Amino acid sequence: MGNFKEDIAKITTFVFDVDGVFTDGGIVPLADGDFIRTYYAKDGYAVAYALKHGYTVAIITGGRGPTLETRFRMLGVKHFYPNVADKLTVLKGLMEELSLERDEVMFMGDDIPDLECMCHVGMPVCPADAAMEIVEAARYVSQFDGGRGCVRDVVEQVLRARGDWAKDLYGVNCVRSH
Repeated sequence: MGNFKEDIAKITTFVFDVDGVFTDGGIVPLADGDFIRTYYAKDGYAVAYALKHGYTVAIITGGRGPTLETRFRMLGVKHFYPNVADKLTVLKGLMEELSLERDEVMFMGDDIPDLECMCHVGMPVCPADAAMEIVEAARYVSQFDGGRGCVRDVVEQVLRARGDWAKDLYGVNCVRSH
């Protein structure tokens, strides 16, 4: 384990849990078995931006439901694994399929079911409000809670370290004509 900024520059693949990471953990069950969740728009923007710039984003979650899948399909996530009880097996399969080394993978989780995955990647990270066991296993703890910008935080940090954040300056610097 080296310098944090050097190590995050090696990341090519982001793997996220959903409930407690992309959301604040609150869910509203519906009669049809689906759930209502709220998402932070800036987290979604960061994911779509990373995908646009060639990064891999995967979702491995115990959560399920059509609206969950719709959210991540809309962002362009192709590696989507819902209703997963054994997250580590799915993560190992993904890493093998994509020929990924540990130091290329960041995993963000927030609770006990994410612990094994966090121990299997080079860059385990978590939201500020993660369970204590997860905080202890994390290499980086975002200053933001789940569903409140923690995803944007880590994606932006990696892309900045690699020179890929706002590199086309679209939407960053406004040039006004007089």
